[in-house]
Amino acid sequence: MLELIKTVGLGLVLILPLANPLTTIAVFLALASDMSEGERNRQIFQTSLYVFIIMMVAFYGGQLIMNTLGISIPGLRIAGGLIVAFIGFRMLFPPHQREHGPEAASKADEINRSPSANRVNIAFVPLAMPSTAGPGTIALIISTASQIKSGVAITPWIVTVAPVLTFLMTSVILWVCLRSSGYIVRLLGKSGIEAIARLMGFLLVCMGVQFVINGMLEIVTTLSAK
Repeated sequence: MLELIKTVGLGLVLILPLANPLTTIAVFLALASDMSEGERNRQIFQTSLYVFIIMMVAFYGGQLIMNTLGISIPGLRIAGGLIVAFIGFRMLFPPHQREHGPEAASKADEINRSPSANRVNIAFVPLAMPSTAGPGTIALIISTASQIKSGVAITPWIVTVAPVLTFLMTSVILWVCLRSSGYIVRLLGKSGIEAIARLMGFLLVCMGVQFVINGMLEIVTTLSAK
């Protein structure tokens, strides 16, 4: 049981800086301001569900996609590391507000054109993807799944249970954050959210660089063995 808790905890530590629910809160508040309370709650539930589904598909179906396209594990780690580092740099030095990204801007235009904001669905795009389960998160999940399946010393039943619990807890944390979005913004303020986003950005840059290093070391090891 202790091993399960440690594994799930490690998974949350890796995923949450990438998922970054605080930035999703900013996008949600920008797009859902004209929605009724019932519609906002429905969008929040759908967003959390979509994030869970995306992560499950990435974990269990990512390897099949890689094999089909002929993508190697080192290649995925290097590409994923570059994506993660790029996201981290954008969080450290944002060129514009996150809520003004292209996906959010497109939804904002759709909401403005719609006679009723309640008819526009923002749960999948941009809240679930790319705001929460974006390219960096998906690359991390696929890379981790490949590493686990290649022989990491983890008890078999934990390999089965831990990913589901990790993704479920990530979705629940996102749900709680979105339901408490108004309170969180009042508590932290805009400057507090930006400070946390920059801290997470720095962590992402470090993670991305380490991914690239691991991928390059694996390539060197493979070539040396040959």
